[in-house]
Amino acid sequence: MKRIALVTGGTSGIGKETVRGLARAGLAVVLVGRDRQKCNEVVQELRADTGQTDITALTADLSRLEDIRRVADDFRADYPRLNVLVNNVGAIFDTRRSTPDGLEQTFALNHISYFLLTNLLLDRLLASAPARVVNVSSAAHRFVPGVDFDDLQFERKPYAPMTAYGQSKLMNILFSQELARRLDGTGVTSNSLHPGGVASNFADNTTGWFRLTARVLKWAIGISPARGAETSVYLATADEVAGVSGRYFERCRAATTSAAAMDPTAQARLWQVSEQVVGQVFPSPAGVTS
Repeated sequence: MKRIALVTGGTSGIGKETVRGLARAGLAVVLVGRDRQKCNEVVQELRADTGQTDITALTADLSRLEDIRRVADDFRADYPRLNVLVNNVGAIFDTRRSTPDGLEQTFALNHISYFLLTNLLLDRLLASAPARVVNVSSAAHRFVPGVDFDDLQFERKPYAPMTAYGQSKLMNILFSQELARRLDGTGVTSNSLHPGGVASNFADNTTGWFRLTARVLKWAIGISPARGAETSVYLATADEVAGVSGRYFERCRAATTSAAAMDPTAQARLWQVSEQVVGQVFPSPAGVTS
């Protein structure tokens, strides 16, 4: 029976290469993207390239709570199992933007999508154990000293793109760590990673000098999306990390994070704040001490 993987942000960059790598490893892969036509084009391309027909797509804007819930429902309707969830979607924005839910867009897309989608599909992961959650973070989590819980969404302080991005990547690790703690003993693991400085289109939502600078840097020193996807594919498939949980990886090796990322108080607080944001409480699985 084929293992099933779900990859968010799967139509370009490291997300697309992650889908390719997982398909080549023999998994059935469902990718999530915003644009239906692009999703269909990528599915056809990757089917032809890998020779695997079990590549499909779901369409959603994962910065919107309604779309996150809908894509979870759509997946649940079609797939009884989920062996691997790769939370990969992410972007940087040069100005503060609000989603239809009134959330700051970096926070909504880069963190809340990970938190809500994972929890909505947690029963599928638990029923498929051993299963894995892979959360794509970044070394940019070191840009900030911690999460500013008093102004998470830049409602009072001036918006700073790299600070907002760095904070969201710190949240990815905090979430991954708290999830690992809550899933201890269930057979579902949770790990995070830094993919490297990748020459991808993640800064294409920006404009002006910020976009130009990002493009120059990524093409001058960035690694290929295929190389950037290697650690995601490794954490999703490698036998040697089958039972590893609550770790952070770079270049397919366990690595250290900032001290802020390992703060258990911040991990628990972010979980509680995230529940408040999405308006839903997600208790630990039965039999697991919270």
